[in-house]
Amino acid sequence: MVRRGMRRVLDSQADLEVVCEAADGVAAVELAERFRPDVALLDVRMPGLDGLEVTRRLAGPEAVVPVKVVVVTTFDLDEYVYPALRYGASGFLLKRAGPSLLVEAVRAAHNGDSLISPSITVRLLRQVVDAKRETRVLAEPLTEREIEVAGKVAEGRTNADIGAELFIGAGTVKTHVAAIQRKLGVRNRVGIAVWAHEMGYSTRLPS
Repeated sequence: MVRRGMRRVLDSQADLEVVCEAADGVAAVELAERFRPDVALLDVRMPGLDGLEVTRRLAGPEAVVPVKVVVVTTFDLDEYVYPALRYGASGFLLKRAGPSLLVEAVRAAHNGDSLISPSITVRLLRQVVDAKRETRVLAEPLTEREIEVAGKVAEGRTNADIGAELFIGAGTVKTHVAAIQRKLGVRNRVGIAVWAHEMGYSTRLPS
């Protein structure tokens, strides 16, 4: 029922097409390797392989041809959120987030952005902001522009938003984001946001 509902939502969008469905984690990996979708939506709890392990195989460092992953779950638990993001998930949504956010998350993942349910994002970043951490010494420091972009990422801005604010193209922003991820050694925009908050480069938490 959940899959049918998600399919109806996604198929109703002119720019989105559902190419396959899987009833369990093993089939999800096999179908992803066969069809090479741009984005995979995964539940956390699935038979065979759970969504976290499937995320690791599709989006983790060992993935031969990485697939963007958005995890969609009923369970707002740190034991699911942190591993999913560590394994390379581009988004983490609660099923109650609604159809609009689901569509937005798929588009964001495809465009190289990340979308995480607002309640989860705020909790993650507040935990980091409130914690006392040692300053990370980078082997290759960020440029002034990259620091500026990192701060905007931490404020929840998309590449298009950042480009408009800084008067540069979205493609240039994407290049900066990739360079920041490489220098920080993080896999996604959440890692950038955490670092920017630790360093005080963001002026506000995302709403």
